[in-house]
Amino acid sequence: MMCTTCGCGHGDVTINGISPVRRKRAAATLPSGPRYRVAGHVERAAVGPLGAAHAPEVDPERTLRLEHDILASNDGLAAQNRAQLAAQGIFALNLVSSPGSGKTTLLVETIRQWQQRTAVAVIEGDQQTANDAERIRATGAPAVQINTGKGCHLDAHMVAGALATLHAEQALRDNSLLLIENVGNLVCPAAFDLGEAHKVAILSVTEGEDKPLKYPDMFRAADLMILSKIDLLPYLDFDVEAAIRMARQVRPNLPVICLSTKSGEGMDQWLAWLQAGCRQAQIVQA
Repeated sequence: MMCTTCGCGHGDVTINGISPVRRKRAAATLPSGPRYRVAGHVERAAVGPLGAAHAPEVDPERTLRLEHDILASNDGLAAQNRAQLAAQGIFALNLVSSPGSGKTTLLVETIRQWQQRTAVAVIEGDQQTANDAERIRATGAPAVQINTGKGCHLDAHMVAGALATLHAEQALRDNSLLLIENVGNLVCPAAFDLGEAHKVAILSVTEGEDKPLKYPDMFRAADLMILSKIDLLPYLDFDVEAAIRMARQVRPNLPVICLSTKSGEGMDQWLAWLQAGCRQAQIVQA
């Protein structure tokens, strides 16, 4: 599915290193049962081209028509994903940020502190490599790696494929938590509904305070902002209040959690927010 914002393409998408076209054929040759818990197991992602395509010059009418068709198709699939997750009482989050904000580290620490409460599964999105999924699997939690190749974001079709993989591995439990780590990009993921309950935007203190103003669509689409890496504040010239104020310029009353995975500050507040969401998902299911 081409992105009309930047023109990226998804022709090189793989899920756990297997292209969707090859998945059925490959599944017949794989051993049954979950593979994500095998110690030392390494998934080998297919290597695709690294070059990203930029939007060619397209007339505005055609661009608008393409965008409408793409998003309508995506929203239909996202609704199916949402219905599937709701039927199982699963609380699903779409974590979005620029690269290097600490999303994967936050996921690892969250899983370590969360696993005694409910089951948790992860869908990892990256253009290349399965490094982040391997970090998640090392915690014992199931993780599916989506490699988007030239794509700059996840879409509902990819997530549907990942959900099918988790189901096949019997890793998507009722009344559980599903964390989706989107591709590091503060632009295109804002436009694509994956079927999640909420988007969570992560802004690290090593970035500029004005990111919410530079990329307003993302922070407008988010229902929570996590200000990460706050243990580094003593060493940086970063104005926390200004960052929160700018985020609330684009999304008034946006909840914000200031958090450090290193010191643990803010983790209790984050886990309480997750717990409340899981309870709500279970109420909706009932």
